[in-house]
Amino acid sequence: MDPAVFSTRLAPPIFDGTSYQVWAVKMEAYLDGNDLWEDVDDLWEAVEHEYEVSPLPNNPTVAQMKLHKERRQRKSKAKASLFAAVTSTIFTRIMTMKTAHEIWNFLKGEYEGDERIKGMRMINLIREFEMQKMKESETIKDYSDRLLAIANKVRLLGTNFDDSE
Repeated sequence: MDPAVFSTRLAPPIFDGTSYQVWAVKMEAYLDGNDLWEDVDDLWEAVEHEYEVSPLPNNPTVAQMKLHKERRQRKSKAKASLFAAVTSTIFTRIMTMKTAHEIWNFLKGEYEGDERIKGMRMINLIREFEMQKMKESETIKDYSDRLLAIANKVRLLGTNFDDSE
């Protein structure tokens, strides 16, 4: 690996059990962009798709050995990245899981919440958005940023929240 690339490598976003949707977007981008500084392409693929790495056949070709090694590395690095991206408390809950796909699905199920919980969060955020008033000491940019932050939280929950609103 080029030392210049290594020195600019970003640390994964750390998940502490709050703001799951924000962390998930950041983590997906981190894993998807990981091929910029790793020998293994697209770690996100190992998280998103569960797949088995087939054992090598007798007398494998060089290409088969290379593909086998890359697929094993991709799965291992994706799992290690997820382990590195959570606090110690959350790590103890996922440390026995065997695949990055299993870890991701557990975190999603545990912290994203079911449709009813997401719906309640969305209703509360829309209510909060509608009740916003500009403070006298606030600039238009600050007020706009506050509204946009709420709108983006609604979007992260999977709701189409048009900019015109």
